[in-house]
Amino acid sequence: MFKTSLTIFFGDLKNAFKDLVPIILVVAFFQALIIRTMPENLFSIVAGLIIVAVGLALFIRGLELGIFPIGESLAISFARKGSLFWLLLFAFTIGFSTTVAEPALIAIANKAAAISGGKIDATFLRLTVALSVGFAIALGSFRILTGHPIQYYIITGYILVVLITFFAPKEIIGLAYDSGGVTTSTVTVPLVAALGIGLAGSIKGRNPAIDGFGLIAFASLTPMIFVQLYGIIVYALNPEATSTITAMTEAVNEIIKTEEHFDPWKILWDLVAVIRDVAPILAVIFFFQYLIIRKPVAHLQKIAVGIMLVILGLYAFIVGLEMGLFPIGETIAFDLTAMQNNLLIYLFGFLIGFATTMAEPALLAIAIKAEEVSDGRINQNVLRIFVALGVAIGIALGAYRIVAGDPIHYYIIAGYLMVILMTWFAPQYIIPIAYDSGGVTTSTVTVPLVAALGLGLAENIEGRNPLIDGFGLIAFASLFPMITVMGYGIYAHYAAKASPKASHKKEER
Repeated sequence: MFKTSLTIFFGDLKNAFKDLVPIILVVAFFQALIIRTMPENLFSIVAGLIIVAVGLALFIRGLELGIFPIGESLAISFARKGSLFWLLLFAFTIGFSTTVAEPALIAIANKAAAISGGKIDATFLRLTVALSVGFAIALGSFRILTGHPIQYYIITGYILVVLITFFAPKEIIGLAYDSGGVTTSTVTVPLVAALGIGLAGSIKGRNPAIDGFGLIAFASLTPMIFVQLYGIIVYALNPEATSTITAMTEAVNEIIKTEEHFDPWKILWDLVAVIRDVAPILAVIFFFQYLIIRKPVAHLQKIAVGIMLVILGLYAFIVGLEMGLFPIGETIAFDLTAMQNNLLIYLFGFLIGFATTMAEPALLAIAIKAEEVSDGRINQNVLRIFVALGVAIGIALGAYRIVAGDPIHYYIIAGYLMVILMTWFAPQYIIPIAYDSGGVTTSTVTVPLVAALGLGLAENIEGRNPLIDGFGLIAFASLFPMITVMGYGIYAHYAAKASPKASHKKEER
């Protein structure tokens, strides 16, 4: 048993190192050939990347043992219980409790509060986003129960986002679009995916591949609506600006300042932070399991081991990022913006977007599930490559938008129109996964680097406002994967129809 577990772990570790290769190549290329300096803390960077790989391997094993089974088990139990109220309350509670403590959201909310001079309240912003995610998971669960096609909900949501954009203050638009990308955490994504797939699998007439995905897409969409409405209210009640460009610049400098040395004592706080992030999820799960469903957790020991591996994996992952990737990634981002070579900025945005997405744990979790429930029609590695390509294009285009100084909503509206158009041509099984892929790309790895690049560009380019122009890159990173994944689905569908092998099988039937 131990030998088998060890073999599986080393297999996961090998795959984790493969996922990190693109990041290492991008960082090495820019550091050696563009910046032309050797990093001072090279040993720390190498050690950090090794720890990241170990963390990824532990995290994936923990998902398989703990998070996926308990999520699917809860969904099946609620479906058998037949209580719509308790199911929707559970969905809302999971969405709210996991989002309100999401580290990426806390970071973005604090940045927004500082840069706006206190006009945007960090706590109210977090509550607004958390309420929107709770509402989203409940609405998505209701959609699975009713069997409604997901595109009707998502397209309606995009139309609402676009309409509200024309009334929202320009200071809130980029932040609202970004808030949709930071709500889905590394732990939340697998649990929510398991809930949706388990629910679809337990209801007669539902297809887990078509109906089970989509909850993450809802959780990425509704915050854009809620935060823009919040912004309209805030700026209507307090129309006078309370901060100047100088104050904003000072706030940006303070927020995105990179620590020169890694603090070993901070790793203890990282462990506490991971436990704090996972605790609300566990509290909600066990509350509903024992007090509402009133049924013990099956294979509790195995589930507990899985949850511990998830915590240890995330802990190692975050420690490794802080030791290795974040310091050098942020340094390169700011060195490039200071060099004022726009083509290099776009190239870095493209390559770092692709590389970090390939190592994103939340995307890996979704890709594993997508391959499993689609009976092999969706290859997890191909899916991840197309998602990463979408993020790469999105960040490069978003960087261009900041350099050019164009309003963000023109790009986002054009992107949503393309998503809506492609929805009508894409095969049914790829649509929910494509929508979900936009929400899983901006998590533990991507958000800090992307936020640093956007704010760094807005600070260093004359005439740019960090509050108006600095936010929005995360929105681009969430939008374009939907386009590339649907493009992949359309191509694969028509290629399969055109192939002689497919025609031969059809004749045999």
